[in-house]
Amino acid sequence: MPGLTIGDTIPDLEAETTQGKIKLHQFCSDSWTILFSHPGDFTPVCTTELGKMAEYAKEFNERGVKLLGLSCDDIQSHNEWIKDIEAFTPGCKVSYPIMSDPRREIIKKLNMVDPDEKDSSGNNAPSRALHIVGPDLKVKLSFLYPATTGRNMDEVVRVVESLQKASKFKIATPANWKPGDPSVIQPSVTDQQAKDMFPQGFQTKDLPSGKNYLRFTKV
Repeated sequence: MPGLTIGDTIPDLEAETTQGKIKLHQFCSDSWTILFSHPGDFTPVCTTELGKMAEYAKEFNERGVKLLGLSCDDIQSHNEWIKDIEAFTPGCKVSYPIMSDPRREIIKKLNMVDPDEKDSSGNNAPSRALHIVGPDLKVKLSFLYPATTGRNMDEVVRVVESLQKASKFKIATPANWKPGDPSVIQPSVTDQQAKDMFPQGFQTKDLPSGKNYLRFTKV
């Protein structure tokens, strides 16, 4: 996938949002941020997704994560659409800003263009993309979904926790890991270093190779 990807610094763009004008670096600095695009306002899958983002906003806030949406429709359209989103998700408010990109400049710079999906005018629509950006303004993880498949917010929460733990400790999260499960210690950490880093202890799995690289611990 060409363009912005894992490890890249996000561009310092200016954008109009439902909460006023922002500069991307200023908005994202010193916190984790989820940037997510959707193909269009007043569309069924996107309405459910933004409703779920609103429902999960407290979960993300507790983890120090900001939310920032993006669509090519204008601000007036966004504000009208928010009424539908909140009606579909009773008790939840869209408290996060949604960027407007009518000239489709931002989606290109953020690598959020769907080459196959067109709008009613024949222009490329945004993909159902999601970037998780670290406090250093670098992309830590990206999801790219087709317009027909909605995102799973439990998975977004899961990978946020994984990324945050890996940034704090010398660990990685294994297959099917969930918050609260043991993590694995990174191979670059020696057993002696692991004893110092993880005073709670760790468990090494016996393997046919005899190599002691699969070490589990809870952090």
